Amino acid sequence: MIKLMREGAHKYPWLLKSIMGTLAIAFVITMGWWGFGEQETNAVVSVGDLTVTRDEYRRTFENTYRFYKENVQGDFKEETLKQFVIDGLIENKIWTLAARDMGLSVSPAELRDSIMQRKDFQRNGTFDPDVYRRILAANRLTPALFESLYTVELLSAKAMTVVRDSVALTPAEIAEAQALMARQPDVKPNAGQSASERILQDFLMQKQQRALLAYKESMKARLPIKIHKELL
Repeated sequence: MIKLMREGAHKYPWLLKSIMGTLAIAFVITMGWWGFGEQETNAVVSVGDLTVTRDEYRRTFENTYRFYKENVQGDFKEETLKQFVIDGLIENKIWTLAARDMGLSVSPAELRDSIMQRKDFQRNGTFDPDVYRRILAANRLTPALFESLYTVELLSAKAMTVVRDSVALTPAEIAEAQALMARQPDVKPNAGQSASERILQDFLMQKQQRALLAYKESMKARLPIKIHKELL
């Protein structure tokens, strides 16, 4: 089941990330493009000084359940899906706090431009407000809610970019990649450079992923995280 969930996450990343986003209104300054609704205060999860309300969790669980039922083949156990949703919400809160620690922010213009550039919301290459509202409504998201979630997503992406950009291959790692390339059979001479570049890129991406995981785990280790399962 977890494998199916991960496959769905890779196939539909923008929608699932938005569904799995959090409403950190106390931290994220609302942008006021479409307006924002009220937020419940019942916390089912707390990560540092950020919380996930019961309403946020319920909405996220229902949308995630429907997302997988409609887009991914397979049966889903409710308890496993609950844990998957909780883990995703906690991870989003961690990266939200990481973005705050790094002093990162998302301006109203950045939010607006990013949304308007998404092909999902365009018609004939131009952002269409009607398409935007219709797609969100089909996924039980209001523009206000989506923009709040998407702001958090952009902040998290910025924080992860900072971590990724801090990683570089060492001379030893480059030598290891080159040695691996030399052992590859049936490589055409004119394809050698591109193949070598791909191997170096793979090495770098793997190192970046390890750095992201290490950073997240270090944040997780020092943050107080509480889950109130009785409220789920």
